[in-house]
Amino acid sequence: MKRVLLVEDNEMNRDMLSRRLQRRGYEVICAADGEQALRLAPQVRPAIILMDLSLPGIDGWETTRRMKADPRLRHIPIIALTAHAMPEEEQSAREAGCDDFDVKPIELPRLLEKMERLLTKASSQTPSSSETPTGV
Repeated sequence: MKRVLLVEDNEMNRDMLSRRLQRRGYEVICAADGEQALRLAPQVRPAIILMDLSLPGIDGWETTRRMKADPRLRHIPIIALTAHAMPEEEQSAREAGCDDFDVKPIELPRLLEKMERLLTKASSQTPSSSETPTGV
């Protein structure tokens, strides 16, 4: 079962999306803000991260930058989620390190397609255990 870290501050959005993903066979771990996501990610080792950009405290852009700077996390694909569908929003998410971008309200088939594409790509590029950094 593929593990997803869902970073979303809106409880209703978090609950709805996590239930929909669980029905599709994903294990979903939720974080309500960037700080919690940064604590959880190294512990739960998700296969993919769904990152809301508008988070309280540490926003999704900064959370993504910190994750991509961490050798333990940088290989994990991150999909930015936002209600703002403007081109500059996608560009800033990609500049922060997001691997893809999706808009709310979430169209599940479209999101699942993006997730599977990134998971397939990541599994073909994941370093072997001898190359994975330890003690970081």
